[in-house]
Amino acid sequence: MSHMIELDSLPNLTIIKKSGEETEFYAYKINFILTKLNLSNHIIDVIKHDFYQYLDSKVSVTTSEIRNLLCSLLTNYEQLDAVNEYEAYYQTEKQDFADAANVQKRIEKLFSRDEAVVHENANKDSRVFNTQRDLEAGAASRALGLQMLPPLVAKAHLRGDIHWHDLDYSPVTPATNCCLIDFDNLLTNGYKIGNAWVDSPHSIQTATAQMAQIIANVASSQYGGCSANRIDQLLAPYAQMNYDKHIVEAEQWVVADKSDAYAKEKTRKDIYDAMQALEYEINTMYSSQGQTPFTTVNFGLGTSWLEREIQKAILNIRIKGLGKEKRTAIFPKLIFTLKKGLNFAPTDPNYDIKQLALECSTKRMYPDLLMYDKIVELTGSFKTPMGCRSFLQGWQDENGVTVNSGRMNLGVVSVNLPRISLFAKGDMALFWEIFDEKMALCHEALSYRIERTKEAVPENAPLLYMYGAFGKRLKATDKVDEVFKNGRATISLGYVGLYETCLTFFGPNWEKNPEAHTFAEEIVKKMHKYCQQWEAESGYHYSLYSTPAESLTDTFCHLDKQKFGDVPDITDKDYYTNSFHYDVRKHPTPFEKISFEETFPKYASGGFIHYCEYPNLKQNPQALELVWNWAYDHVGYLGTNTCIDKCFKCGFAGEFKATARGFMCPECGNHDPALCDVVKRTCGYLGNPQQRPMVHGRHIEIISREKNMTKEMIEHAAIYAKTKQSDAKRMDGAEV
Repeated sequence: MSHMIELDSLPNLTIIKKSGEETEFYAYKINFILTKLNLSNHIIDVIKHDFYQYLDSKVSVTTSEIRNLLCSLLTNYEQLDAVNEYEAYYQTEKQDFADAANVQKRIEKLFSRDEAVVHENANKDSRVFNTQRDLEAGAASRALGLQMLPPLVAKAHLRGDIHWHDLDYSPVTPATNCCLIDFDNLLTNGYKIGNAWVDSPHSIQTATAQMAQIIANVASSQYGGCSANRIDQLLAPYAQMNYDKHIVEAEQWVVADKSDAYAKEKTRKDIYDAMQALEYEINTMYSSQGQTPFTTVNFGLGTSWLEREIQKAILNIRIKGLGKEKRTAIFPKLIFTLKKGLNFAPTDPNYDIKQLALECSTKRMYPDLLMYDKIVELTGSFKTPMGCRSFLQGWQDENGVTVNSGRMNLGVVSVNLPRISLFAKGDMALFWEIFDEKMALCHEALSYRIERTKEAVPENAPLLYMYGAFGKRLKATDKVDEVFKNGRATISLGYVGLYETCLTFFGPNWEKNPEAHTFAEEIVKKMHKYCQQWEAESGYHYSLYSTPAESLTDTFCHLDKQKFGDVPDITDKDYYTNSFHYDVRKHPTPFEKISFEETFPKYASGGFIHYCEYPNLKQNPQALELVWNWAYDHVGYLGTNTCIDKCFKCGFAGEFKATARGFMCPECGNHDPALCDVVKRTCGYLGNPQQRPMVHGRHIEIISREKNMTKEMIEHAAIYAKTKQSDAKRMDGAEV
């Protein structure tokens, strides 16, 4: 008698939860419980036989009946230790749910400085008062939010089947996640913040000062990142105003034939000062969430002399560093746009700026790269991500005009893919059965996110809804859904641990197995199809998002270790791999890594980024350029992770040594945050783990990263550079 066949004969059995919600019956959950109770195979078989025989006559059954039936059967077969263990597990889980929804318990967890609470976000310094106040409010919001969520979603989140992102803000507050701020609307038409109406600026200095005000307000009115798209082209008209003023001055005080040179020199200085002020303002401000506003600026497409000067100023300021110690700025995240015919090859007009971007990346890690043609191919139009890696899809308004700025994301729910594979235990059919179950849970959670966000009113966030940051100027009586519906906003399904998921079926070296790669692609493709289906049903754009998983790297793995124990190469390493990324412990070349990963963003175009790990490249920017050039036709968004740590005690520059207590200088042992600058890629953004520590799993993942750049590649790049220099000399000679 096959008990799996008996199980399969119960497809229409309905489970009624304590909350009254109804779900299908999933036998793998019963099988897992019996396995965890350390019963003999014989006892498991007879209990399953009796259990399924009882259920075979049922149309529906409550969870209480299921629990009582299991206890009764275990008792009948004299498995009293198993009964006690099962009851203890049930009571513990019940108490965990109660504690998680208890405001006081949440606050006590914060006051005890639980690492998972105080280090969850590496952009938050839990030692300062305003961050502590945000964490206290967030602790209460998490407890209340769990009470607001659909019960199935709340319990799935607490168990670690799925993750409701930013529970410390949503759903208690019907706020949005991240956005592309419509700076053009705001700066052109004016706006109101607090008690003041702010008119359109008449200089680049005023424009960047207003941008800083806007960023602070937007960051405090939502909970995710915000971006400025094409900032060089955005600010050029205001720099032109500076130039025009200086021309008038020059004509009055300077010899006429030098007026243009005078005005340009003064304008260059204005541009540099304005962009430097913006960098300092962003890095010295706090949002109401107690963190530096997660800000991204994109540039690189401008061709006028003003636009070029803005691009150069951004890069030179970042290269210079912050303050007297010349520390690496964490924000804004810089994203440089690479485009063939503009700045790609030596004959392109802006190739010199690409060289400056390469220098900046080798010294400060940023800028990351957007490959213009690939971004258009993947997302439908060119635009920068919203904060970290969340991309909008191409969208046109009622007049057929493509709109990017002023659009936003409504939130993310991520699925724990490794848990599905651990439950499946190599059974591919069972994997897809559980996968479909979790997709239904994610859909319920995301649908609730949409409806809850729609309950906001324009007056909740005036700058966003009423004064143009979200691209429209709604009246107080309008519905905020005007800027969400018909696919204008995105709502995202995220995922974590594709690497670990495939490992359970194909082993630890599955990346080089074509069958395994096809399976990985099928997982991502099916999630994408679900998103398309949900969008067709609702009219809201569901996008597949490759989750950065800063603290979730730790959370999912920790919960699965409790449930399944130390599973080799999965839970035993204390972290899960972000989205579709290659195992960080391995040594593929950048080209191998990119080739492996490039399959996935065409399905997960709602959020993605690729990274490569390098040694110190300050003397070898040509090696980095080789990767940039090759990657152009393969991926849309590429980050540079290289060694830029600095010790102010002994002067060492390079890579600090990882230890259990953080990072220390390999030369003098210094690990004092005041005397060193340690910069690592936390997720989509940079972080300084000595000043703002990360959760355990993220720390382990970072110190496990191996380099993708080889000695041979660096030597090849040196030959490439010499060839370019030789070609340039020949061209100069020919011109002479």
